[in-house]
Amino acid sequence: MAKEATIYDIAAHLNISAATVSRALNNKPRVKQKTIDKVKKAAGELGYRHNMLASNLRRQTSKTIGLLLHELNSNFVTSVLSGIEKVATAEGYDLLIAHSAEDGLREIANAKNIFSKRVDGLIASLALGTKNIEHFTPFFERKIPVVFFDRVPDTDNCIKVVIDNYKAGYDATAHLIQNGYRHIAHITAELSRNVYNERYKGYKSALQDHHLPFDESLISVCSRNKEDIVKSVNQLLEHRPDAFFITNDFAAAVCMAELKKKGLRVPDDIGVFGFNNDILGDLITPLLSTVDYPGSQTGEAAARELFNLLKYEDNKETYKKIIIPSKIIIRESSVKHKR
Repeated sequence: MAKEATIYDIAAHLNISAATVSRALNNKPRVKQKTIDKVKKAAGELGYRHNMLASNLRRQTSKTIGLLLHELNSNFVTSVLSGIEKVATAEGYDLLIAHSAEDGLREIANAKNIFSKRVDGLIASLALGTKNIEHFTPFFERKIPVVFFDRVPDTDNCIKVVIDNYKAGYDATAHLIQNGYRHIAHITAELSRNVYNERYKGYKSALQDHHLPFDESLISVCSRNKEDIVKSVNQLLEHRPDAFFITNDFAAAVCMAELKKKGLRVPDDIGVFGFNNDILGDLITPLLSTVDYPGSQTGEAAARELFNLLKYEDNKETYKKIIIPSKIIIRESSVKHKR
């Protein structure tokens, strides 16, 4: 393998000092433009590559932020990632991305790996299987800033970027009630995670405020696996619901397909309301009512908070909760046709 060209090779080639080469490559004002041009031309001819890693280590920074996700295969997470990348790119930072696939042990391993890569900061969303946040302790102890988004810890002493999940759950359920549905089933994920627990509480409160009974048999906690969703839908149908409030759009689409197989008409026989405003909701028939969770805005807000912590180390606000606005989007699946 050929030896990598260094600034010393360029210096010898041009018969100038290595210090002058370094300043020229970094466009320092003390170096004449003619010299800068000569140095950069020689660097190209010799195949010189700037060692960003070594340069950053000398400055005690990696110019990299870690991103710990609970999954990658969702429209919401993809849009969050685009928002984070937009801000990170503008700040001149790279992203180191890992995802847990909802596995708590894998999240612990990923957190250790990201920490070992000497990232300057971390943005994280917790897996369904995560029991505590002890694996983030090395970041806290080394004062490496951490910002949580969406799936956040049940503690006040960290920075969180979320929507008002309670209100979103309440508004979705209230809409179904106002459209004549009275026996509303709820399909959700692990209630130990803040997002699902708060949506569930909003659902219960909307029933209570509209003087409708809460029925435990109409609640189903299941995974995002298609077979599990189909099983939950069929179990709930045994209790004759007239609507479904479901905490993600993929599960809502699976539910609608299963209802159609059984000859049930959405929305006239049974209403369906989803969550996240994934692109599929505007493509299926009938169009899916849902909660708009602005992922790109969430990602940008999380990244801005992280870079604020990196820039203003002497004035760190480490306890903060940022609420991103969300809204319900009413389409066809939750509004009965007038007879």
